[in-house]
Amino acid sequence: MSLQDKKIGNDNTIALVNKFVEANQRKRKSLLGEIESSVDAIYKLGENLFNTFDRKEDDWAIGWILQVLKKHKKEFFSIDKYNNWFVSDSSCEINYELLQLNLLEQNFEEADRLTSSYLRKLAGKVAEKRGYVFYSEVQNMSGSDLYTIDRLWTVYSQGKFGFSNQAKLLKSVGKRYELLWPKIGWKKNGIWTRYPSAFSWTIDAPEGHMPLINQLRGVRLMDSILRHPSISNRHNNCL
Repeated sequence: MSLQDKKIGNDNTIALVNKFVEANQRKRKSLLGEIESSVDAIYKLGENLFNTFDRKEDDWAIGWILQVLKKHKKEFFSIDKYNNWFVSDSSCEINYELLQLNLLEQNFEEADRLTSSYLRKLAGKVAEKRGYVFYSEVQNMSGSDLYTIDRLWTVYSQGKFGFSNQAKLLKSVGKRYELLWPKIGWKKNGIWTRYPSAFSWTIDAPEGHMPLINQLRGVRLMDSILRHPSISNRHNNCL
């Protein structure tokens, strides 16, 4: 391949990536397969491509490109920063690298377990010892940490998962939880989905399917999380 042909190939790949990043939600979905089939060309761009992206971004297009590379070009991640590309701030000195890595690798069940453990940690030592969170403990949780958890779920799920997406869906059904449960796959024909075996731990799960919040003690815990300012203010999803 001549240098000119290589340049044309690189330019075409960059144009495709830019088209994907700049597209609206519907158009992006139609480009998912084309991005995945172009993984070799994207891999060859390497750091030259990612140097154009902001690690503080809140954009699932970049997350999907990373997931495609992780699936097909694992050697790309010998540079460790790509395993934790997105900045994950914490005001509680919590390291979210393991959560980000599991989401990157689409190990959603393990990411869900980690999320539950982080919520207990954010609620305090008493909640950690107890093994679950009271709804009254949510108001004092770190907003920056809840934002980080939600953002990581969003950017590594094609924008489908995360607390803020659950808030958006709740708002879309008139804030009626009995309508939300079947919509996100937590209930079917009036019966709760059995955890963990009956949940769908894949990218093809219903929108809002993850992360899970235990409903055995009612909706107040989930409601408190979705109404926390760090969540409800994202994407104008105020409840």
